[in-house]
Amino acid sequence: MTTETPDDWRRTGPTPEQQRLDLYAGLAATALALLSLTLARSTGTFLLGPPPSGLEQVLWTVAVPLPLIWRRRFPAATALVVSAAFIGSQARAVPEWQLSQWALFAAIYTLGAWGRDRRLSRRLRIGLIAGMFVWLGVSYVISFGTLTADAFADAIGPVPPLLAAIVTGVLINTLFFGFAYFFGETAWIAARRQHELAEQAERLRRSQAEVREHAVVGERVRIARELHDVVAHHVSVMGVQASACRRVFDKDPAKARVALTAIEETARTAVDELRRMLGVLRARDGAPDHAEQPAGIDQVDAVVDRAREAGLRATLGVYGDPTPLPESLSQAAYRVVQEAATNVLKHATGATVIDVRIRYLEHEVEVDVTDDGRATRPANADGLGLIGMRERIAAHGGALEVGRRTGGGWRVRARFPLPLTVGTPA
Repeated sequence: MTTETPDDWRRTGPTPEQQRLDLYAGLAATALALLSLTLARSTGTFLLGPPPSGLEQVLWTVAVPLPLIWRRRFPAATALVVSAAFIGSQARAVPEWQLSQWALFAAIYTLGAWGRDRRLSRRLRIGLIAGMFVWLGVSYVISFGTLTADAFADAIGPVPPLLAAIVTGVLINTLFFGFAYFFGETAWIAARRQHELAEQAERLRRSQAEVREHAVVGERVRIARELHDVVAHHVSVMGVQASACRRVFDKDPAKARVALTAIEETARTAVDELRRMLGVLRARDGAPDHAEQPAGIDQVDAVVDRAREAGLRATLGVYGDPTPLPESLSQAAYRVVQEAATNVLKHATGATVIDVRIRYLEHEVEVDVTDDGRATRPANADGLGLIGMRERIAAHGGALEVGRRTGGGWRVRARFPLPLTVGTPA
């Protein structure tokens, strides 16, 4: 895996709007340079020496700023052309130099700010600046060779005139090119940081979308688990009661009426639980939830009673000192008993006994459900009921054991560790 370094990042090219701005700016700089040339010729101040012909002056004056119209599209080529044209105009003693030097500044700055290849941009700028200082030295040698004896006749400072002229030129050019390099570097760094911020914002947006998607999936799983726990259990009980009612409807109407009554009560309970669950789902975040609270471990006896009404000899034993449990843990324990009882009614052939035991131990609470039936199929690890039990138990750091008993029948045992604030401390 490769990691992108700052120098590996390449800035994207200018937009069409930025290209149009460069065109207008380059043409404006060229027009101003021609105006500056006209004013310089009108004053007759030819500081660089005798100028060339008027046409050549115009050509050199145009050659320096005009390439700026491509400065952001081709920053390296623009910097090279502008630098060469600048040195050429200086060597030919073209009197226009004010606008030309700012065109040179803009070209070097743009190469630093928009150069796509960072290493090439840095080396090219250093090379151009070094070349400019070499040209400065050459121009000093040429200028000082033509000085007259009284050129510094009016000098009164403590520094030798020639040395003062050299130091002044070097200092001014150092500041000039230093600022061009620094501002170009700063602009490139700002663009890179803006790019990184945009990437981070995009990653954050994708991450938020994934979180929302995971939340939706998690909510769907929770709804599926709740629907399975609520519907499967009560429908299974109603199915057993309806079967019993059918068998004794003609022979023993009294028992049939008892079975129908049980079906009616079970159906009412199922509807109530569905309404409770829908109320929870419809409740807005932060809004008070007036729906009935889900059943907990203290209501396991209702599950045992329904199993007893379905014709099983159902027993419930509570061992140890009952400890108040957190609501989610209490509900998870209740759902384990409910799902185990549902499986007995649906899948245990010949089952006559179901035994539910709740043990409050020192550091955990144990739920143990056994029966004496024969399973009509092997345990299905992918079944919704078993998956739901495992998810609920795993959410509390517990363990689940499901399988046949040595003496016959089936066992579902769940262990839930007690929170540190519950139970007897170690």
